Amino acid sequence: MTGVVAAHAPTDATALLDTTVAHLRALVGFATVSADSNLALIAYVRDTLAAHGVDAEVFPDATGTKAALWARLGGPADVPGLVLSGHTDVVPVVGQRWTRPPFTLTEETDAAGDVRLFGRGTTDMKGFIACVLATLPAWTDARLARPVWLSLSYDEEIGCLGVRPMLAEIARRRPLPFGVLIGEPTCGLPVTGHKGKVAMRCDVTGRSCHSALAPDGVNAIETAAQMIDRIRTLAADFARDGVRDDRYRPPFATVQTGLVGGGTGVNVVPNRCSFTFEARSTRRTDLDHVVATLRRQADAELLPAMHAVAPEAAIDFATLSEYPALDTPADAPLAQWLSALTGDRAPGTVSFGSEGGLFAAAGMPAVLCGPGDMAQGHKPDEFIRRDALAQYLGLLERLAARLRD
Repeated sequence: MTGVVAAHAPTDATALLDTTVAHLRALVGFATVSADSNLALIAYVRDTLAAHGVDAEVFPDATGTKAALWARLGGPADVPGLVLSGHTDVVPVVGQRWTRPPFTLTEETDAAGDVRLFGRGTTDMKGFIACVLATLPAWTDARLARPVWLSLSYDEEIGCLGVRPMLAEIARRRPLPFGVLIGEPTCGLPVTGHKGKVAMRCDVTGRSCHSALAPDGVNAIETAAQMIDRIRTLAADFARDGVRDDRYRPPFATVQTGLVGGGTGVNVVPNRCSFTFEARSTRRTDLDHVVATLRRQADAELLPAMHAVAPEAAIDFATLSEYPALDTPADAPLAQWLSALTGDRAPGTVSFGSEGGLFAAAGMPAVLCGPGDMAQGHKPDEFIRRDALAQYLGLLERLAARLRD
């Protein structure tokens, strides 16, 4: 257990915050970009839990280079409990202009006297994990009337992938938790809704030839361009006529093309082109409509003309990632608890996605509520304020007291 923060319980708020920052320093030091392993971080958490008498289950991926973690921190196992859930992976730093080392916690005080803690994942979402680890004495309290579970996943940033195998196993167990607190950065306020998403790649195969004989070939880029134009039309349709939900910005479904690649030279008719697109909506029917529309265009409008010239021509789709929308009722017990514990703040919505819809689909209503502001996430010199951690620690302590009722 080398490097694990001491297991003794802090005796005051300052000591608790110092312990949190110590955990955050360790967590940021693990470069858990989604493309890389998270096993060292999982080992750190497992050892920290063991120092508090907690055993953890580890769910490795097929490669053995990543793992999810599930542990009952405390409370009786035979009644519905609460899950504290986070993801361990972070987005890449390549191509970003950092002025501090991304995988070393840097503490600085700004002109207003606020202490900022810089490092990749400080906000999204290792700050939350550090807070949970610092408050382990509260979660292992023998007086808890309900169990508290810790869930840590991998590959959340590339489509909420890593939580799924673990969730499939947990969903078979009884009793199911009554709620899941997902510590995504929401400025410490409860969030009960976000849009769902589907991201896909389309690969167009045409036929190459010299550009002087262009009609003898099938231009994959021009074919892809027709589909991209249809995506633009769908986006305009949603903005003009789509079902609106004013809890979100924008209040309608969106669809857009994010990446395009193809061609070898201006004098060669390109036989390959690939593009990726995504759609986001609170309604699954909108996402299905986007995919079905593009498949119909490919099959009924584009491929017949392509095959008349090149029988080998093809248009193939591959799903890159997808996750369901989150729409937890405001009267769900956890939503009501967090609303009351944050000053009777009505639950809100966010524009980014999470694993919440997957938990909800497995029968465990989820609410997002974590320290920090997502405006700082995914960008160079990501940071979280020290006082944001302090405020969130107070919320967790009040939540633990509620579980002792």
